[in-house]
Amino acid sequence: MARIRLKVWLTILAVSGSAAAGPAFSCTVIAVGKKASADGSVIVSHTDTCNNSRIFVVPARSFRKGELAPVYYGIQDPKLPLLQFGEVIGHIPQVERTYAYFHSGYPHLNEYQLAIGESTLSQREELQVERSLGVNQIMTVEQAMAFALQRCKTAREAVKLIGSLMETYGFLPSTGPESEGLAIADTREVWIMEIFSVGPLWEPGKGEPGAIWAAQRLPDDRVTVIPNWSIIKTIDPARSDEFMVSPNYLQAAVDRGWYDPKSGKPFIWQEIYAPLPREWSTGRFWLFYSRFAPTLAKWPERKLMTFFQGQDAYHQFVEPLSLYPFSAKPERKVSIQDIMAFQRSVFEGTIYDMTADKSWCVPGPEGRWVPSPLTTPFPTRDMRELLKLTYRRMIPRGNYGMIAQLRDWLPDPVGGIYWVYLDNVYVSPYVPIYAGVREISPLYNTYDPDSFSEGSARWVYDFVENLLYLKWQEAVRDVRAVRDPYETAYFEKQAAVEAEAVALHRKDPAKAAAFLTEQARRHMETLVKMYADLRVRLITKYTNNKQGL
Repeated sequence: MARIRLKVWLTILAVSGSAAAGPAFSCTVIAVGKKASADGSVIVSHTDTCNNSRIFVVPARSFRKGELAPVYYGIQDPKLPLLQFGEVIGHIPQVERTYAYFHSGYPHLNEYQLAIGESTLSQREELQVERSLGVNQIMTVEQAMAFALQRCKTAREAVKLIGSLMETYGFLPSTGPESEGLAIADTREVWIMEIFSVGPLWEPGKGEPGAIWAAQRLPDDRVTVIPNWSIIKTIDPARSDEFMVSPNYLQAAVDRGWYDPKSGKPFIWQEIYAPLPREWSTGRFWLFYSRFAPTLAKWPERKLMTFFQGQDAYHQFVEPLSLYPFSAKPERKVSIQDIMAFQRSVFEGTIYDMTADKSWCVPGPEGRWVPSPLTTPFPTRDMRELLKLTYRRMIPRGNYGMIAQLRDWLPDPVGGIYWVYLDNVYVSPYVPIYAGVREISPLYNTYDPDSFSEGSARWVYDFVENLLYLKWQEAVRDVRAVRDPYETAYFEKQAAVEAEAVALHRKDPAKAAAFLTEQARRHMETLVKMYADLRVRLITKYTNNKQGL
């Protein structure tokens, strides 16, 4: 048995070493405490590149006492029919009543305004776990998130449940062999939870936790970002109002020789369990804190002065990860519109701006070099190889994302807003879906990545984005001219819509749910029609027949 375990251990090290660059580190999470937001709401956001961008409601259900709940693997498969979640790889005790929640590639928001945003992190190779090697762990983060939204009303309850599930059933990574970070929020507070694996040799029922995890409460007047990297630093479990941890949170590091309690050095969670930082994360750390807390520290200078500056790696700052705090007090209150704008950020005006590369330049008026009309912040792999562009990981990318706005002064069906987009948020519109909505338009839950459909919002938005490549610099302005006024109208009409919904809720909650569901359906249908018409305008205006010889 020892030889078999050693073989498995060596195999996973070999596999994880080669696969470490494989996972798509593409999820950015932002969290805003209620005293840091412009309107007193708690905010959690999530962007993702998971192909399962179908949005649907998982309804509340009742079960008989003693029933078991299936544990699924493959939840993110877009080929599965709605409300089917993949292969059953285990079971846990079922509860008698579950809550309704919104589901996409990841579960996001339930009917009681409990919301979760996810960001894949990196972990040391010794901790990594691969299902293909026959490990005993069965609990993926997306499955644990679903259980939490089905069973919990508060963020604290959700942290405790997810932690218990991971300890009991073992954390099974589903995005490569990597770790996970969650922002778990309700109408009062946000908790940041980080989960690391314990390696491939774990066995259930032996008294050892199946994961290493820690959670830290976000102060109410602070904001934070999770850019695919650990952000928790020092931990004090005695301060139970601020920290929750697994029983092995420190001992696991001691046992592996990663930390010596007698050294006199502080135990820094982020440094112990995560490997050396990558630029895909530090660039987003820098962008977030330099925007929302510009005077908090002397941030590296990354303003673009010349076309060549982004290529001059020799003189660029390489800052320590310790420069970036767990959270910061924003220098002005943060609104939903601020988060939307940040999710659309492409590092414009910085050395990371992929549109500001000399390879895009063409002769302009008076002999000056100017960016080509084809210049795009989203060059395809073929374009990057042709033009020799340096790739930068930005906030916006396909395939979907959300902002959960949570408000305790309104009834739950109206107080929670699930702002969602499909495809690339730089091009696509947001749609407000209230927590009381009980049915999503088929336009937003129809998507087959291998077959275009006019009945799929994701495909319609993607079609528009593809047409932009005919003449990106001009065409994207045509998109904004259609999209931005419609989004502005959301906020102008929001108070009236909510007042009507609250009045209906007081008289008849079912009528309020029907009203909110109709509002969401109308927005979805209107936007898809707008973008379908926009395709005609774009192909007519920018057809290659008009591009000259």
